[in-house]
Amino acid sequence: MAFSVGFLALLLGRSELFTEGFLVPVTTVVAKRASVAQLLKLWSGTLVANLAGGWVLMWLIMTALPRLHEQTVESAMHYATAPLSLETVALSLLGGMVITLMTRMQHGTDSVPGKIAAAMAGALLLAGLQLFDSILDSLLIFGALITGDAPFGYLDWLSWFGYTAVGNVVGGLLLVTLLRLVRSKDRLQEERRDAESA
Repeated sequence: MAFSVGFLALLLGRSELFTEGFLVPVTTVVAKRASVAQLLKLWSGTLVANLAGGWVLMWLIMTALPRLHEQTVESAMHYATAPLSLETVALSLLGGMVITLMTRMQHGTDSVPGKIAAAMAGALLLAGLQLFDSILDSLLIFGALITGDAPFGYLDWLSWFGYTAVGNVVGGLLLVTLLRLVRSKDRLQEERRDAESA
């Protein structure tokens, strides 16, 4: 439920997660409406802002609601203690795919209820199946670390974050965005011509 509320807040507040920034920004670069340097700046800025803002938010939540400590630690252990394996790589690939598909669905409609339905579906899949999302699940891990009761540390998070972020990027870029670009190649060529003539 918390993921659903979070996705609704991101949608209605017109904010985004690092893992949502694969489809539209990459398409913009491929259409020559932005540079690779601008894309990397967007990704790095969004990543740092998501993690820093998420840590502060989790500090506030864990400070205000100590009754959530035990559940937060238990939930975070699924992610922070997961070893690199075929299963965890698949979970991170699927996490990247789900977020990117959610973004694609939201950009594919002007209907606010449709966008909300996409956000709810994405949250349900991510949380319900315990897929790995490098940003969202980092918040759980941060919350657990902030309690002081976690049986893991920031280095464990960093190790998990590294392979999860790579999996999210591959899942979102190669398995969703690339397929979309191939399918839309004629439209992209038209956008490139327009960008070059402008």
